[in-house]
Amino acid sequence: MINKSVFKYRILFVIILFLPLSLTASDHTIINGTFLGGDGRNYYGNEAPTRLELKWSHYLGEGETTLSRKGGNRLWKGCGWTGQPLLVESQDTLFLIQGAYDHHLKKIHAETGDLVWQYAFDDVIKGTGSLYRVPGENRLMILQGSRLGLNKYLNDPVITSYRAVDYHTGKEIWKFNVPFYVSYSRDVDGSALIIDSLAYLGLENGQFIVFDPRQDKTVVKDGFPQPLILEKHPLYSPSDTEVHGLNLVTESSPCRLGDHIYITSGSGHVYGYNLKTRRIDWDFFVGSDIDGSPVVTSDKCLLVTLEKEFIPGQGGLMKLNPRYPADERCVEWFLPTGNARVAEWLGGIIGSPSVNDKTRPNGYPHVAAISALDSMLYLIDYTRITGEKVLGPDSITYFNTPVVLDKVCIGPSISTPIIVGDKIVAAGYWGIYLFQYSSEGKLQRLDGRPFGCEATPVVHNKKIYIGSRNGYLYCFGD
Repeated sequence: MINKSVFKYRILFVIILFLPLSLTASDHTIINGTFLGGDGRNYYGNEAPTRLELKWSHYLGEGETTLSRKGGNRLWKGCGWTGQPLLVESQDTLFLIQGAYDHHLKKIHAETGDLVWQYAFDDVIKGTGSLYRVPGENRLMILQGSRLGLNKYLNDPVITSYRAVDYHTGKEIWKFNVPFYVSYSRDVDGSALIIDSLAYLGLENGQFIVFDPRQDKTVVKDGFPQPLILEKHPLYSPSDTEVHGLNLVTESSPCRLGDHIYITSGSGHVYGYNLKTRRIDWDFFVGSDIDGSPVVTSDKCLLVTLEKEFIPGQGGLMKLNPRYPADERCVEWFLPTGNARVAEWLGGIIGSPSVNDKTRPNGYPHVAAISALDSMLYLIDYTRITGEKVLGPDSITYFNTPVVLDKVCIGPSISTPIIVGDKIVAAGYWGIYLFQYSSEGKLQRLDGRPFGCEATPVVHNKKIYIGSRNGYLYCFGD
């Protein structure tokens, strides 16, 4: 016969034993889990500060990378495009996940700037990762890409430029040998889109892949565990090589709108992948190199940025309505931006747009912000058009153009400005700036800091986190 007192304590012991596990599932709150915060790429933070007072700086370091097309190695500092920090709150403590040019992925204490752990890749890390909550388990994984590898080249048999790292320990879970196709790159800059247990990602080899990130689904290939690749779809057509050559690189991050995933490609296409049929069934061709990620708007459209390359007209910002066929009928408007030579670029927009839909103040219009190579920060009412027509990227077709509420010179930029409430944080090669905009869309500069940035900032609880090309990651706030 069981002693009732002993039985009672055994039950209590079992409850205590499993209590930490049950708490762990809710102890990790993903705040910014992927580039531009979610499947619409349209959330950037909860509350912005009113000034840029330096709270701390963390030296990210520097590292070499091989520029195979230009020849030789280069030394890069800090972090670059897209470079937005991921944010996770673990047991009431906020942490950053930041890729850096010293080849390391880093977990950093957001309150102090102290390093928790770092994991080494084979090359500099440019893009933003994605956080993956393992189904049925109380842990997070970081899915992160890098450049192809120091002193490595396209035809090397093994290029592990995409990896999974344990969020808690910083230990490697798996590596992916990114295949060589017709593109001149095997880097990975994009951020995976997570839907249920699967991940969707565009690679710089020109392929869109669907894969299962879970460790127990890995397959041993090339002598090490790799993720299970379920699908792959080319993000170019054979004729694209006639104009683009081997520049068929996909650097952007996919977004979700309804039952479709949309992704832009360097081959000049905006593709729509049908989640029901598992096929690409929407293909809008614009022709330019497209680096920025598509952003979903409140009226279920896409904002797409265009670089000035491979097109006779200007680059700029285009609003597409994917409910229409993938031709000129789906273009709601086009905003051309100025031509300006910056590095190897000739103009247009390299970064992504942002919208205020998730944090729009009452009485304010639905706006979008872009930072262009022509040095201007544009604030646009994306729901209205002017009634005038402008020439499109092909210099043949005329399109409507949107209402520009205001614009201000901030210097050339490839970073994405972010809108949080009535504040805009914009960065570029001249510095980082904090603006406030009115209900009429007029911009007022609140503060600025003079250091060059290519990365995109993130905001949380009146703090701004952003990495710079001078080697440092910064935290600013009131």
